[in-house]
Amino acid sequence: MNFRMNDQELASAKTLISLAMREDVASGDITTNHLVPSSIRKRGAMKAKAEGVVAGLEVAELVFREFDPELVWKPLVGDGALVKKGDLIVEFSATYRALLTGERIALNFLQRMSGIATASHHYASMIEGFPTRILDTRKTVPGFRLLDKYAVRAGGAFNHRMGLFDMVMIKDNHVVVAGGITEAVQAIRPALESGMLVEVETTCLEEVKEALDAGADIIMLDNMDNDTMRKAVALIKGRAKTEASGNMTPDRLAGVANTGVDYISVGALTHSVTALDISQIIYDEG
Repeated sequence: MNFRMNDQELASAKTLISLAMREDVASGDITTNHLVPSSIRKRGAMKAKAEGVVAGLEVAELVFREFDPELVWKPLVGDGALVKKGDLIVEFSATYRALLTGERIALNFLQRMSGIATASHHYASMIEGFPTRILDTRKTVPGFRLLDKYAVRAGGAFNHRMGLFDMVMIKDNHVVVAGGITEAVQAIRPALESGMLVEVETTCLEEVKEALDAGADIIMLDNMDNDTMRKAVALIKGRAKTEASGNMTPDRLAGVANTGVDYISVGALTHSVTALDISQIIYDEG
């Protein structure tokens, strides 16, 4: 695996790095700048201290390059790679000041993104062999959505809608205002650009039938038990895509995938991140 960020994701990363530098470095690293001569250069590396999937190497590189444009950066793996405890991820050389001042910012990005990629890999592995796809959600840290969703892909899962603007999601409150599922779908269809999908949240088989008859492209099966989901999939018969949602813990995934749903959405991929343990090493020699 060797995932690369697109231009929009890189632009988002640069914005976030600027904010991170403002809050962490501000007027300068007072300790490093008074103790470490600016002329000293050092070699270093990032090492995995736990097994997981790497994501965010380009972001870490951008961090260090802010402090030293002459940074030499040599990744030993690519984003999307599964690493073991003790594996070196990247080697680099830069001014000693750059390595010390940029360390925490770079690791904050790299550890978080790798944690998301690792969780995504774990969830995806739970349904290996099924055609079902694991999707993320909008439950991301504000401002970090592009990076969070990139990390999901690097881990082997897939992205749901990016935001409120690129897909219709009719939920219970929308249905109440519109007067029903049918009314909601009929009201919004004429206003949509060609190709924009309409998804409808349902909680029972009666709502599933109404959403299907109304012409929903995707029908969310929200907080249903496996037996009800299996009946819903049989009712839909491929006339719309199906998404299982709600309390999708790892131990449930295989059973849910076995119902025949197309997608399983998992908020925990991004809202309950456990950072992958990664450390920076600075070698004694320059």
